[in-house]
Amino acid sequence: MQDILSNLKITINEKLYVKDPETSELGRNILKNSIELIDSIGFEAFTFKKLGERIQSNESSIYRYFENKHKLLMYLSSWYWSWMEYRIVFATANLQNPIEKLEKAIQIVSENISDDESTPYINEQILNRIIIEEFTKTMRTKNVDDENKAGFFIVYKRVINRLIRIIEEINPNYAYSKSLASTVVESSLNQQFLKQHLKTITNFSEEDCSSHFFIDLVKKTIQ
Repeated sequence: MQDILSNLKITINEKLYVKDPETSELGRNILKNSIELIDSIGFEAFTFKKLGERIQSNESSIYRYFENKHKLLMYLSSWYWSWMEYRIVFATANLQNPIEKLEKAIQIVSENISDDESTPYINEQILNRIIIEEFTKTMRTKNVDDENKAGFFIVYKRVINRLIRIIEEINPNYAYSKSLASTVVESSLNQQFLKQHLKTITNFSEEDCSSHFFIDLVKKTIQ
């Protein structure tokens, strides 16, 4: 298992940044405060000027790390999905029963997120809120095909592919494993959004976890 985990060190596509923010105190401060500021004011209102004022640094210093705020959001999204993949592999590595692996993987991608104290400059609970609110903005652009070819979504797709492989392990004859796995990941974010903002069209309250729903849905679909 240690060999598997060593391959899951959180690394981000180098094309998403000018300088790796995790290599300096200023860079880590940019990540920490960008998460907090986007969560506070939303991505549309977020600017490097406002971030510079927050961290008491010149706006130009942020551009030494990120070309624009779209690349910053994609960096944060890639970090989140890398962390999610790490958790899935760690939690399922010693499980032999594919049903148990499926349940654990779905639980991880759909449960309510708490901050991981081992990453002091990334608050995963806040970052999860950003992914719920803003992740579609990384893909629903005119440049999505070019960015996909550049590998910007590779970690997100790896998370889905892990679910695909587990589904196919349980039922190799099920014809829609890719669509089912991507639906679970996308819909888990959507249910989180609904229970926070459009509460009359979901069965979940803000405190509820939707994992049991998705586990039940997938098991009944493929078995």
